[in-house]
Amino acid sequence: MDLIDEEAETPALPIPTSPGMPAVSPAPPVMPELAALASTTFVYAIGQIEARFPSLAVEKEFAQALAQSETDGQTDGQALRSVLSDRSFRYLARQMCWVLLIEGLETYLLVPQDSTDLELLTDALRSGPRTTDVDVVIGVRMGIATPEMCSGLALPIVAFDQIYSFDRDDFVQSIPCPDGRSGDEKFRDVAEELFDRIGQLADNAGATDEHRALNYLAVRYPAVYERAAQAYGSGATLSGVEVRRSRLSGSRSIVDVIFSYTDRRTDVTERHFTRVDVTEEFPFLVTKMSPFYDR
Repeated sequence: MDLIDEEAETPALPIPTSPGMPAVSPAPPVMPELAALASTTFVYAIGQIEARFPSLAVEKEFAQALAQSETDGQTDGQALRSVLSDRSFRYLARQMCWVLLIEGLETYLLVPQDSTDLELLTDALRSGPRTTDVDVVIGVRMGIATPEMCSGLALPIVAFDQIYSFDRDDFVQSIPCPDGRSGDEKFRDVAEELFDRIGQLADNAGATDEHRALNYLAVRYPAVYERAAQAYGSGATLSGVEVRRSRLSGSRSIVDVIFSYTDRRTDVTERHFTRVDVTEEFPFLVTKMSPFYDR
């Protein structure tokens, strides 16, 4: 998964411009397609994907498939991945219920928008699961599952369009160090801590504009880690993360993500922010990291 290059001349996605209407003018009309988006709950969640048996019959069918497979010497997790990734048993992968856990809590049931995306789920199964495994799920919330869908789990269903699966430590290693430095362990420690803190924010299920923006920045925008490293290097601590609706919002939904850093000696707080457009399923950057001043 590629991070945004802050220095690139051409952004990965087009940046919308604000209408710039005079204060006395009426609000611009909302286009029908944007009005429809307003009633849709998009999800940009960070967690871990697990495969569960929805019924005893599927579990018994899996046991028969397992007996036909070459899984000698494999752990249970490795055998599960081996069978479900085998195209001969793809029908079993379709029957499984796929659960996204966030901070260890069962949060969503996942279904692909397109049947060809089933491999994104099987690829999320690791041969050796670890606590640092990370799955980023991007999709649309579709309602609540019936008890029959997954052994009584009545969870919101997310129809996903994209899943990114990676190891947190590998992700942190891939973040460019400031000033082109390599092997900077202090920077890696900062990035790891900030990534974990964003994921641990209260009730971050990735379904609100605020949490979608934060999760997007955590996995796609390295400048948030660079700024944190600079603050820690000067003796400051991360004292707050706030997300508020931007004044640039018109027919689109744009939020300001504000990071507050307080000097440990003087207790003076400095704030930096970036803007993210969260109108549609895939958020994108509007404004790069800059100092924030209350107006």
